Amino acid sequence: MSIRFDFVYWQMIFQFLQENYTIVYISPDEQEVWLQPTRERKAPIVRLVRTDIDWSISLKNDMQRALIAVDEWRRSQFRRQLQVVNIYVMMNPPVDDWEWYVHRPFTTERVHMQTFVMHKNNMYAILHELHMLFQHALKIYVPDDSPMLQNELQVFKQHVLSFAERMYENERRIFERGKARFTYVFIALQIVMFFILEWNGGSTNTLTLIQYGAKFNPLILQGEWWRFFTPIVLHIGFLHLFMNTFALYYLGPLVEKLYGSFRFLFIYLFAGFAGSLASFLFSPSVSAGASGAIFGCFGALLYFGKAYPHVFFRTIGMNVLTVIGINLAFGLIVPNIDNAGHIGGLIGGFLAASIVHFPKERVRLGQWFAVLFTAVVMLICLYIGFQRPPADQAQLILALSKQYIDEREYGQAEHMLTLIHEQDAEAYKADFLRAYIRIQQKDYDGAKQYLYAALQKNDRFHEAFYYLALLYAEEKNYEQAKQAAERALQLHPNDEQYKQLFRELEQLF
Repeated sequence: MSIRFDFVYWQMIFQFLQENYTIVYISPDEQEVWLQPTRERKAPIVRLVRTDIDWSISLKNDMQRALIAVDEWRRSQFRRQLQVVNIYVMMNPPVDDWEWYVHRPFTTERVHMQTFVMHKNNMYAILHELHMLFQHALKIYVPDDSPMLQNELQVFKQHVLSFAERMYENERRIFERGKARFTYVFIALQIVMFFILEWNGGSTNTLTLIQYGAKFNPLILQGEWWRFFTPIVLHIGFLHLFMNTFALYYLGPLVEKLYGSFRFLFIYLFAGFAGSLASFLFSPSVSAGASGAIFGCFGALLYFGKAYPHVFFRTIGMNVLTVIGINLAFGLIVPNIDNAGHIGGLIGGFLAASIVHFPKERVRLGQWFAVLFTAVVMLICLYIGFQRPPADQAQLILALSKQYIDEREYGQAEHMLTLIHEQDAEAYKADFLRAYIRIQQKDYDGAKQYLYAALQKNDRFHEAFYYLALLYAEEKNYEQAKQAAERALQLHPNDEQYKQLFRELEQLF
């Protein structure tokens, strides 16, 4: 092989490296190099081969092998289409008819490979074609023969490889822009909060979850805005805690090292808020967990993929996309998973990352647009959430109120009952529970007023008549007590308690 064209080969590698390409493969003998663009994802991949081929059949066979190899690589990168520029650098062309092989591209259904054979007679013409194709000039020259050319080649080759190594190191440092600090703070915090929940009623107890800040739409509508954030550190059961802690342990440090600690803190909290907001909009259930914030970490990685697509897909890209897809599918299939919160967190993490961008990079116009866009979207979502008619959650509120009453937490029960509006179909039951609370507090007049209110809303509510009978009997007003007991028995004739009370009142008469 000619050392002069070895020089041309390494010059071309160096030119592509300087034009935002990076080496993704180099053969053991260094005579074949694959280069991938680092900025423009749609730009073609470049294959450079330094060879001296004597016969066109060898050229054809090598082109076919290259086409198969690049199609396999395309599938491994989940690319739909791929453009490849295949360049042979040789001193002399094959001796037989070879031109027709390279005049028409070699293609598969998904790969389009254009081949150039550069030799001593057409080098500048090929360079001109490549200039038109890549929109940048390749400044290549053929050195003169010299006794020192071999040494010069080795020095230049080492310079090219060192340049490529520095590019690789710069990419690697992208993943080391910060240290994982807040990740472990959040892990510790959610573990501590789990034990606090377990100590105070259980992490699966709905009352305990609401008491410590779970997302509960009626209370958010009452002004408890902090419930958009507090669910981030609460978990429902040990398995929920374990899965989210495991995910955060492996995902959090990666995102925190990419963005830096304080950017990570903003991304994590904003994604948690966005997840809670999405759940507030689309799910009436009580919910808690770091899932929205963790999906926000995935969103931040997707933003990294947008900013550095080739680094992303060469390193973590396919794993990230696969895990996101599995988790979203799992959330759609398995019941009782708040997929709205997951999707909201994913979008929130992407938006938060677009606002803070990356450390040591100047503020860009796109960041200001991201701030404006995110603010508008969040305000619209909050407006819709607070202005639309609330979902009917009376049954859940009544159940929670009964639990508070059973635990003698009468103040909490009263507060919960205020969430039921007078026009709600279940409002009479709320009045009945208020009456029961007054009875426990020995406020019998107040209890009667609430029982009257319940019967005004539902005159067939037999339990209210029964308790009125008990209150009248306590006042020794036996006639009205008997009337109320009789009415309760008419409405519910098979109730033994009603029968017993009515018999006792008859005996008094």
